Amino acid sequence: MNPAEAPVTCALLPALNEARHLPEVLRGVAPHVAGILVVDDGSGDGTGDLARAAGAEVIRHPVPRGKGQSLREGLDWIFARDFQGALCLDADGQHAPGEIPLFLAAAPRHDLLVGNRMAERKNMPWLRWQTNRFTSHVLEKLSGARVPDTQCGFRWIRRECWKALNIESSNFEFEGEMIVAAGRGGFRVGNVPISTIYGDEVSKIRPVRDTVRFFRMVRRLHRNRGR
Repeated sequence: MNPAEAPVTCALLPALNEARHLPEVLRGVAPHVAGILVVDDGSGDGTGDLARAAGAEVIRHPVPRGKGQSLREGLDWIFARDFQGALCLDADGQHAPGEIPLFLAAAPRHDLLVGNRMAERKNMPWLRWQTNRFTSHVLEKLSGARVPDTQCGFRWIRRECWKALNIESSNFEFEGEMIVAAGRGGFRVGNVPISTIYGDEVSKIRPVRDTVRFFRMVRRLHRNRGR
């Protein structure tokens, strides 16, 4: 396709204490997008300063507010400007910037695109694969959309889609609720096969707390079905 057809896109990276990985990630992201925004969620390691030094725009939280809140503020910031799309990815190196063109190539035909790592089962920890499969099954039922990897944070969203969504969550379940809201809203939801990358990064998910939050979200969304 003609690259000019791809929506003008800004990258959004929520980041909490990612000084070790962020500079390399930003170098990889920059050639593919029209702008970069890093939301520094209360980091204590200079994450925000490194982002600014690399030429990214920065929103800084004095204390951590959660990934969902970081995404919400970042998306509002991006779409208050002249961007047509936002490309969300993690700042810890789990998402390959070289795969951004896959999202941009599919973007003209979709409103929300979510990365799909489930084909590379051998590269994903067994418990993570099982958890992703379960949560994806639940959220597919709620959304009516085919999304095999609803937990993947590597995703692209169109301005008009984001503006129409009403998402209550503010933590890790935010990304799942985004899919349900988009599917129920009749938006075009698709998937992009991506690599499964796990290194020495430490997950910020808290299994008990975030599982409870997930099921609370599911109960609320099930209760609100059809409204």
